[in-house]
Amino acid sequence: MVNTKVTLCGLPLDNPLIPASGTFGYGQEFAQLFDINLLGTFSFKGTTAQPRFGNPTPRIAETPGGMLNSVGLQNPGVDAVLTHELPELAKIFHKPVMANVCGSTVEEYALVAEKLAPCPQIGWLEVNISCPNVHSGGLAFGTSPEIAAQVTRAVKAVAGDKPVIMKLSPNVTDITAIARACAEAGADGLSLINTLMGMRLDLKRRRPILANTTGGLSGGAVFPIALRMVWQVYEAVRLPIIGMGGVSSARDVIEMMLAGATAVGIGAANLTNPYICKEIREDLPQVMDELGISSLEEIIGGAHHG
Repeated sequence: MVNTKVTLCGLPLDNPLIPASGTFGYGQEFAQLFDINLLGTFSFKGTTAQPRFGNPTPRIAETPGGMLNSVGLQNPGVDAVLTHELPELAKIFHKPVMANVCGSTVEEYALVAEKLAPCPQIGWLEVNISCPNVHSGGLAFGTSPEIAAQVTRAVKAVAGDKPVIMKLSPNVTDITAIARACAEAGADGLSLINTLMGMRLDLKRRRPILANTTGGLSGGAVFPIALRMVWQVYEAVRLPIIGMGGVSSARDVIEMMLAGATAVGIGAANLTNPYICKEIREDLPQVMDELGISSLEEIIGGAHHG
């Protein structure tokens, strides 16, 4: 009998599978297809202080081996999440859920985190520092070590006993510099990678396909990049990592964990196959048997040790 359990920032998970924020909503649609309690947990939609309609359409474009999205953090706002979404989620999901915190200023991050932290349903605060910083001309918070550290400190100050996991942008020269800055500022864990910037053109219109011109690239094409960054961050800091980016199979999960991930996010694959997390969960014990793995927790970072 294999053991799929892991511990993420002090909280136990039945398995390392975590549907990524923005690809699983608040769980309601997926709960109509399978029992979502078979997951380790999931990260719900990125949440801001006020409701956001998001970017104009078109917001999605296909690419070879993946997709581009420019949804623009569409969400009902933190108050609606607390009064409606989380009570509804409690009816179908009986484990701690991960809250994805977003903002356009350091103060907004802190406000959203302060409101979410006391909620007993929430196990972790995942802080998305790929958001554009309005005080820096739209530059993402996660592209500057100093600003990433500011957000980390601000959220930690209001998080209470909730672990703070900083979600890193891959659109940087050295992701380890951002990881170290977050670690030194008190982060409890790191989540990586978020999407890579990309674009597609409509050849007939001779214009960008996305109304926002550029979008975030996700899907199988980014897996080797994500794996490389998880490897580098594991070498750079001693914090638990949620590895994500192009994961679509049990073997991908194990590869991410060998590179250094404690838990593994599944993102774009949910949008092409809504049963993918269930299928990976069912395949995982068999693949572990094939590879001679008795416990997933024992393989975390295993590829670094020969």
